Amino acid sequence: MERREGQWLMGDVVGATPPLLRRVNAGKVLSVLSAGGVQTGSDLIESTGLTRATVHAVCNDLIAMGWVRELGTGREAGTSTGRPSRRFEFNSRAGYVLGIDMGAGKTTVLVADLRGEVLGKAVHSFRDVQLPATERTGVVDRAATEALASAGVRADEVLAVGVGVAAPVSRDGKILDTDKFWRAFDVGLDTTLTKLHGWRVLIENDANLAALGERWRGTASGVDDLAVVLSGERIGAGLLESGRLLHGHRGGAGEMVYLELVEGVGSADGIARLAREWGAAAITKRSPRTALRKLAGGLDAVTAEMVFAAAADGDAVAQDILDRLSTRMARVIASVGVLLNPELVVIGGAVAEAAGVLVPGITAQLPSFTTSPPRVAVSSLGDAIVSVGAVRHALNHVEANALDIALPTPQPSAN
Repeated sequence: MERREGQWLMGDVVGATPPLLRRVNAGKVLSVLSAGGVQTGSDLIESTGLTRATVHAVCNDLIAMGWVRELGTGREAGTSTGRPSRRFEFNSRAGYVLGIDMGAGKTTVLVADLRGEVLGKAVHSFRDVQLPATERTGVVDRAATEALASAGVRADEVLAVGVGVAAPVSRDGKILDTDKFWRAFDVGLDTTLTKLHGWRVLIENDANLAALGERWRGTASGVDDLAVVLSGERIGAGLLESGRLLHGHRGGAGEMVYLELVEGVGSADGIARLAREWGAAAITKRSPRTALRKLAGGLDAVTAEMVFAAAADGDAVAQDILDRLSTRMARVIASVGVLLNPELVVIGGAVAEAAGVLVPGITAQLPSFTTSPPRVAVSSLGDAIVSVGAVRHALNHVEANALDIALPTPQPSAN
């Protein structure tokens, strides 16, 4: 059974030995506590179906390990009578996770506690796409160090690190390096960070992490059958079926090279790239007139943002480019819909917010390409979509392995 977020130690139960039952019961209690606030013993009994003796025994174990804190009985106000209830709370600061987006041009690092609250962030740029491995990993490590410092978190308090890369990644975290662009991300980051800091590092495809992040904290909250299409420079897709990530044989599920074979598409080029290229092509023509000439000032200066801005101001040439993008994306999304039949397709990435104007046109055209068109939306996570998903990926690991993780020793307060 593949676990989902919020399920602590809830794998298949084979052979119900007392130690195994204790682990399963600990998972039930942790799941309830991590999802909510303060719980009494009676609350946990009702939520888990466990006996009072089992709940208190498990809570004692979790308190000793550092995962749970016991609070006062609540009698301070003098309103309670009878036997006081024990009160428990999940220790969301028992450790921390990192979520890293290692893109082609920059890396973004988030520091989060065990409820996923982001406490620190750092963004560092790479000087070139084709960097030596040691330089690329060095930039990521410096960004991680800066993010930890901004959050006031020590390196030894990090329990897991999720990393997103723009390459196919197998279920066991191996990058498929058969393409030159993909090889640029196979820099041994997991080995380097483990050697430097002792961290457990989990590599995953960036679009897959985008799907995890979107379902967790984005527009697709709670949607089990989901496709998240990252459409910046190139198009890639992260796919969830019944809440489970699809990887494929070597991690290639969701790779969009097949779009070269789709009529009216012809490549995996993304919205940002095509808006820029089509905008530049438009201002090389003597007519018609377009505001893009004034906005850009030159062919090399055209950006996707300029095209969207000009269209918003009523520029006919820019609007025609957006219409072409809508038709193209409708074909892309229809092809995903025919193959996988998702409930929802979310457009994500750096251009997601601007791409919202494309959704009505995409939605209107989908029925002409497929008899089962999915709903279409844009991500609310912006360019943080991958790093947020990386946080979720790291938290999944912590939740699945909680009783085997040695929590860091709390440092004495400076006060």
